Formats: sequence, structure tokens, C-alpha cells
Amino acid sequence: MIQTKRAYEPTSETDGARVLVERLWPRGIKKEALSLDTWLKDVAPSTELRQWFQHDAAKWQEFRKRYSRELEENPEPWQQLLSRARRGRLTLVYSSHDEEHNNAVALKEFLEQKLKSPARHQAA
Repeated sequence: MIQTKRAYEPTSETDGARVLVERLWPRGIKKEALSLDTWLKDVAPSTELRQWFQHDAAKWQEFRKRYSRELEENPEPWQQLLSRARRGRLTLVYSSHDEEHNNAVALKEFLEQKLKSPARHQAA
């Protein structure tokens, strides 16, 4: 199971593996205060895509398409996430205020699609 959670929310026993999926560290949080298993900067959208999107809900559909293309071009980071998700609960930690239109939500959708057809998307 894959879920998303804001970095500013408290950790929970039901979080499972917690992975920060942002290129930048969340503002106002000390590194020791954010309980993470890992920080995968390379699975986050490129700086150019993030700056273009600016969490504008009107750009959401196009953002998802562009982000998906970026992910397909760099499979190693998201394949790590698939591996974790297959072993148990995975929480994608993000810092956006918008809980519906952010990279973690788009990444969750992308990963869930990959989990539906795992044989085609295994690491080589």
C-alpha cells in the first residue's frame, strides 16, 4: 500500500517506510525531527517542472504527464520505491500545502500503475 503524507504531520505507526520525495528539504523542519527511512531527491520533479507548475491546479493534468515522462526517463529511484511498496506500506512524504495537487500524489498514481503490471517494469 502506498500513501502520501505532509512532512508537517506527525509520524504514525501505520506509516511503514517513510520516504521524502522532494528535491528541497521542507521549510522549518529540522532533519532530526523528520523521521525518514530515506530521502530520494532524484524521484522529485525537475526544478524546471516544479517552477513551471507552481502548484497551479489548472496545470495539474499537464504536470502529471510531464512528471510521468521525467520518471520514465529516470527509472532507478522509482524502482526503489516499487520494491519498498511490494514489501509493505510505503508513505511518500511531501511538503506542499496543496494535498491534492503535488508531486507525491502524482508519484503515488504513477507507482500504483506500475504495481498493476510488475512483470513489465522490473529493474534489469
